[in-house]
Amino acid sequence: MLRLDVGGYKKVRWYRLENRIVALFIILILLVQLAGFVAIRQAIDQNARAAIREELVIGERVFLRLLDQNADKLTQGARLLASDYGFRQAIGTDDRETITSVLANHGARIGSTLSMLIGTDQSVKASTLAYPSADLQRSSLELVAKAGSGNGAADTVIVDDSLYQVVAVPVKAPVTIGWIVMAFPVDQKLISDMRALSSLQVSVLVSRRGGAWQQDVSTLPKSEAAMLTTHLPKSPASSSLMPQLSLGDNDYSARVLVLAQSSTGQTSVVVLQRSISEAVAPYRHLQFILLLISVIGVIVAIFTSAFVVRRITSPLRALAEIAKRLGTGDYRANLDIKISRRDEIGRLADAFESMRSGISNREQEIRRLAYWDPLTDLPNRVQFAALLKEAIEQAGSSGGQCHMLMMDLDRFQHVNDVLGHSFGDSLLRQVGRRLEQQMDGTQYKVARLGGDEYAILLPATDQAEAVRQAKRILQSLEEPISIDDQTVDLGAGIGIAGYPENGKNSDTLLSNAEVAMYVAKRRGSGFIVYDPSIDKSSQESLSLLSELRRALDRNEFLLYAQPKVDLASGKVVGAEALVRWVHPEKGFIGPDNFIPFAETTGFIRSLTTWMLGKAGALCAELEKKGMPLKFSVNLSTRDLLDQDLPAQFAEILARNNLSASSMCLEITESAIMDDPVRAQLTLERLHAMGVELAIDDFGTGYSSLAYLKRLPVDELKIDKSFVLNMEHDADDAKIVKSTIDLGHNLGLRVVAEGLETLAVWYLLKQMGCDQAQGYYMSKPMPGDRFIEWLEQWKAPAQLERSASNSI
Repeated sequence: MLRLDVGGYKKVRWYRLENRIVALFIILILLVQLAGFVAIRQAIDQNARAAIREELVIGERVFLRLLDQNADKLTQGARLLASDYGFRQAIGTDDRETITSVLANHGARIGSTLSMLIGTDQSVKASTLAYPSADLQRSSLELVAKAGSGNGAADTVIVDDSLYQVVAVPVKAPVTIGWIVMAFPVDQKLISDMRALSSLQVSVLVSRRGGAWQQDVSTLPKSEAAMLTTHLPKSPASSSLMPQLSLGDNDYSARVLVLAQSSTGQTSVVVLQRSISEAVAPYRHLQFILLLISVIGVIVAIFTSAFVVRRITSPLRALAEIAKRLGTGDYRANLDIKISRRDEIGRLADAFESMRSGISNREQEIRRLAYWDPLTDLPNRVQFAALLKEAIEQAGSSGGQCHMLMMDLDRFQHVNDVLGHSFGDSLLRQVGRRLEQQMDGTQYKVARLGGDEYAILLPATDQAEAVRQAKRILQSLEEPISIDDQTVDLGAGIGIAGYPENGKNSDTLLSNAEVAMYVAKRRGSGFIVYDPSIDKSSQESLSLLSELRRALDRNEFLLYAQPKVDLASGKVVGAEALVRWVHPEKGFIGPDNFIPFAETTGFIRSLTTWMLGKAGALCAELEKKGMPLKFSVNLSTRDLLDQDLPAQFAEILARNNLSASSMCLEITESAIMDDPVRAQLTLERLHAMGVELAIDDFGTGYSSLAYLKRLPVDELKIDKSFVLNMEHDADDAKIVKSTIDLGHNLGLRVVAEGLETLAVWYLLKQMGCDQAQGYYMSKPMPGDRFIEWLEQWKAPAQLERSASNSI
């Protein structure tokens, strides 16, 4: 637990669990003791203050009672004098000398410092003072007036900045012949008696006429008594509490009681104070005992927790040693530890033994999963990379070559979507077995890299052998695969890369083979041998994709329109919307240079949405000018697979306030046949909205007429390759004628593309073709010029003439 450092001092190893647990126990006990100590101290303080408040209230009552008792005693003394026969006789004879002497003698006996005789006319007849102060005379007369015809009165008044108790008693013989007034100071003896009775400090203060307080009498030390005058409020309430009053080093709780207020604005108060320190002193011993108990508890906790912790950590250290053995891969021998405990530590030891046997079994499974594909039982990417690295090292040491093939299946995702993932998994296993069957040598290794990607390692082979193996694989995939009564035709793209011409390490070869594979898939060429120019093409493709996105954001695309005319009347009935790209640096870019790439990358969806929006806006503008035309927009394969297309198209129609019949959407045969099921679903949703659909470039695909018959289309467009030479090529003319008849028999409108001469116009009209578009009417033109062209267009004058050419 302890170690000796260089300086000779012992330091606690805080990283050890037992030390931290002991420290935690001690900290928790200290916190509990501290919390209890603080709570008890607060409770003591609250109880002491509550007791002090109660003492002050009781002290106030005692002090007032003491004043009343003193006043009663003084009143009795004054009445004794008033009943003296000689004193009344002296008053009757107006013997002022005798009256004054009697007042002085009797006042001295009962403690009066001021005595007077006031006549019935409210004048001072005799006084123990030669010149009674105005305060005394005024207070005396007020008291006599207050007594009236009663038996006397008593009050507390301020006389010459001091507090006095004044009593007034009538002298009757038998009627009132005068009043004896005696004043008794509230002196040190009175407040000392109060101090002895209540253990309270008592101070009497009188405010000067200027408003400041001055000390009259007090039981406080002089220094604290002087401080008290500065802490009192100038205008105290009749009875108020001061919870905290600090005088020097002592804290008090005080109660202020107003005793007298003069007509001149002076106030006299008594301040009853109880020392907080003295009040809590009896509890200090209790606090000391609690502190002692806390210290003893901490010491006991240290030893107890150390003992308990050792019982816990000792077996844990033993288990830690066992864990190290497991970490080194020692799973074979049973654990040589015996922990005869039934608690959690014992169960942990049992769990270690279970873990040892479990890890031993699972490590073999993990190793298999790490290097083998669980679906096909072929090597996975990790193992293939290791095998490729080993083959490269062998080829490098012998000065030979090695090659690898990377293959990706065509349309596998479609198979997964249509036939389910279970079918797709079975298909991947069948493809893996077929690839292994095609390998000539046992040293050739087939691996599944993930998804529908496979790789074949060809150690010690040249490029010619690699190409031969690629052709064998492609040829083997031409044979359909049958699973659960379902037959699937598969194709693939294969990339070939070899050491040392295409890379010096496994990562480079894998990357280059993947580039070649994707180029092969894009070109549909079956296989491609990696060439550095492919990378350049890939980089250009990435650059083109970025430029396409920027072009859409910067409005670099332009909407072009090519008119469609009715062959019988020559009237313009519609237009096909086309897109052109004006690059800020490369200038005009034709659609053949970016449309195929946009379809490959999926950017065509964004471009189609843009086209529909622009065509809808132009169509709406023409309707406002009184020239309603039907605009056709081409859809790609990806557009047909987009289930959100109908909703987007409906939003565009609503935005431009157009009916669905104002637009016609064109699709090609090949676009439909890539995924007939999903394409038909999309077309049926569009047709249900009321929009017309057209088959574009008819005759160039390999679609089934039976399938096309089921499509909800309204128009058939004959590809221009048949129309351009039909005037001079009888075969082309026959094909066009047959297509027109086929379209009409299916109830479709037929449109011919590529009309470039008036003679072809007449031929098409004679064959019964409905509409046409081509350079004879106009080349595609920007949307703003299309409106001008419409206003200037005139149909040929000889439309009524029959064509002289025969088929």
